[in-house]
Amino acid sequence: MTPQAHRSASAPRWRREEQIPGPLLAPVRSWLLDDGSLTQHLLNTGRAFSLERWRQCWEAPRPDERRLLAMAHRELAMVRQIVMRLDGEAVVYARSVFPASTLDGPLLRLRRLQNKSLGSFLFSRPDMRRSPFQVAFLRGDDAYLPDQLHQNDKAWARRSCFQVAGKPMLVSEVFLEAFPRWKSATPLHRSRRGQVSVTIGSKRP
Repeated sequence: MTPQAHRSASAPRWRREEQIPGPLLAPVRSWLLDDGSLTQHLLNTGRAFSLERWRQCWEAPRPDERRLLAMAHRELAMVRQIVMRLDGEAVVYARSVFPASTLDGPLLRLRRLQNKSLGSFLFSRPDMRRSPFQVAFLRGDDAYLPDQLHQNDKAWARRSCFQVAGKPMLVSEVFLEAFPRWKSATPLHRSRRGQVSVTIGSKRP
């Protein structure tokens, strides 16, 4: 696919956990800030899971994404947009940004994910590292969401930088109205909290 610019839209107001008012974050903290595999959680619901790749192309990332990934000024990125579904219903929209310099060597395979889960690959890697989350609270018709996924209610979103084989990538996820939220926090032994690194993506947007 040929390089192209992302459509003009203001970036979500991404904030660190400590910048979100406690009463606003408390009801959603257990699932929004869970750093285990989101794909595995959806598979564990027992409902029919599917992943649909909507768009994948080379383009200039958003300025805040470029800063988080410490990309060179003119470096392009492969941007992948997917929707996760349960029983055919959209529950998560995800946008992944892979700098061109990331997609070589052992990570060359990420160019050919098609309708496969990125999360399944990341969480299978013992060398995976993940930054703390940044979160945002979006309008249901926010331009960050594709038009087909606009909804009446506001939507929580999160993003974090991953590092595999020393190479960075950025993954953002928007939790749609139909997302099956859970109330209790994931037990510590099921998550990757021991591999969260504040050195990844530590630059402020």
